[in-house]
Amino acid sequence: MSRIGKKIIEIPEGVEIQLSNRELHVKGGLGAESISLLDGIDCKIEDKVLTVLKTGDETDKKLSAYHGLFRSLISNIVEGVSKGFKKELEIVGVGYRAAQQNKNVEIFVGYSHSITFQPPEGIEVKVLEPTKLEVFGVNKQQVGQVAANIRKLRPPEPYKGKGIRYKDEYIKRKAGKAGKA
Repeated sequence: MSRIGKKIIEIPEGVEIQLSNRELHVKGGLGAESISLLDGIDCKIEDKVLTVLKTGDETDKKLSAYHGLFRSLISNIVEGVSKGFKKELEIVGVGYRAAQQNKNVEIFVGYSHSITFQPPEGIEVKVLEPTKLEVFGVNKQQVGQVAANIRKLRPPEPYKGKGIRYKDEYIKRKAGKAGKA
């Protein structure tokens, strides 16, 4: 049995949830998201509490896994439309920096040219300082993917620690070459 799937989801103020034709629509202050439910998974909405239910075979292990998965996905959607999600990135290195250009971000990370990063629709990338970025959006998966794409432009290297990293990411450092004695 899925323990996560049994947890209730409390619906915050200002969030509207509608269920129609196996499609769950969630609308909040920051935007709207929807999710299609699988056969065997259903939702029940009662006075600001949403419960995800299994309607299929109780012994089906795959259905139990989907039960917990859909509860987590719906919970993330509800949190996203009410509060939003953010990931913070740091740029480390001499001369490495970022600059805001309207919605786009121009990143200078040691290449002979600058990289202009254009975020997808629904995601906002802000330059807080020349070496700090913030990725913000409603969809948790999309925010994480955009942050990973920015990090992939220049991943942190283990010798000097230069590159783009997540805010509290630990980089295991290596010793350089040993010189002649």
